[in-house]
Amino acid sequence: MSTPTVFPPPSVVGVRPRRPAEGPAAGDRLRIVAWLDPIADPHGVHPCSRYVELYWLPVIGPSTAWLIRRLSYGLEMHPAGLDLDLTETARSLGLGERRGKNSPFRRALQRLCTFELARTHGPDALAVRTTVPPLPLRHLSRLPDSLQASHRRWLSEQRLPEPEQMRRRARRLADGLARSGADRSEIERQLARWHFHPAVAFRAAGEAVGAVPPQPGSSSWPAGVSPQ
Repeated sequence: MSTPTVFPPPSVVGVRPRRPAEGPAAGDRLRIVAWLDPIADPHGVHPCSRYVELYWLPVIGPSTAWLIRRLSYGLEMHPAGLDLDLTETARSLGLGERRGKNSPFRRALQRLCTFELARTHGPDALAVRTTVPPLPLRHLSRLPDSLQASHRRWLSEQRLPEPEQMRRRARRLADGLARSGADRSEIERQLARWHFHPAVAFRAAGEAVGAVPPQPGSSSWPAGVSPQ
């Protein structure tokens, strides 16, 4: 899978967006609509995914990562768009009530546009990605070495068949549960709650506690750097 680094403009006919770095205009409310991208969306991940937490957050910052999660949730509830109360949203994210262009909340909105996760859509609206693309290569060098290594493994894993991806994902999660002290039955039950196939859960739990010899290629990733 190639990592997209260039994205098309919002798929809204007749709208000429500003440059991404300009950000939305000041005001009490902001209209939020979905930015649909037929090129990047099929390769992207949900804004609430571990991928965004691990790889995007160190680049855009925690405030912006939480903001795109909040906006994504709002668009899931209101697919046609929603009117965002800026003061209330800033307070709910712990970013205070300051409204100036250098306020923490305004900077978070600005970073969404700077990193092409959102684009202005007229003077009082913002088109926001509901699917976050893989981190562009130009930003990967900013990550710690351990995250760069796990990102390379993530890219390699995307080329595997879906059943193999699920098996490896289950094994990583099972390893984490085993390190926290869970026994085989507890691990298996938890994987079932996460909707893994019973056979996959059984095998992963056994491998994690050493009851079943690991399959080739099933070695776990370092603790805390699994994107799933």
